[in-house]
Amino acid sequence: MPSSVSLYHPHRFPAEIISHSVWLYFRFALSFRDVEEMLAMRGVSVTYETVREWCLKFGQTYANVLRHRSSRPGDRWHLDEVFLKISNGRIDYLWRAVDQDGDVLDILVQSQRDKGAAKKFFRKTIKGIAICPARDNHRQAEKLRCG
Repeated sequence: MPSSVSLYHPHRFPAEIISHSVWLYFRFALSFRDVEEMLAMRGVSVTYETVREWCLKFGQTYANVLRHRSSRPGDRWHLDEVFLKISNGRIDYLWRAVDQDGDVLDILVQSQRDKGAAKKFFRKTIKGIAICPARDNHRQAEKLRCG
């Protein structure tokens, strides 16, 4: 009966270093060179190219675990509107669904200001997250139905 072989077996570095570097890259959205520098400060000499290869090989597993562990959004949400000049000096409208902690749940960019589409976007966000926001005295929150 064959024994279970480590996923990191053919690699030169220990599993802890590989997993830590991949974790750093995906958890904090760092560049490969940033991870290389952080490991160098701890006395581990790896190139950014090695970190890139590790992230390509083992990254999807870590990304899936991080996505499942992410904190749940708060129970109070609001719709935030921002005016942007993205290109050619044209004004675009950015709608953001934001929870009580300031975490952005979803975004919508429109070339024309359309309040109805923004409300539809907010309802769709509520259904997609599958957690009903708390009801408060706010008129907008009362009009939106949690799916």
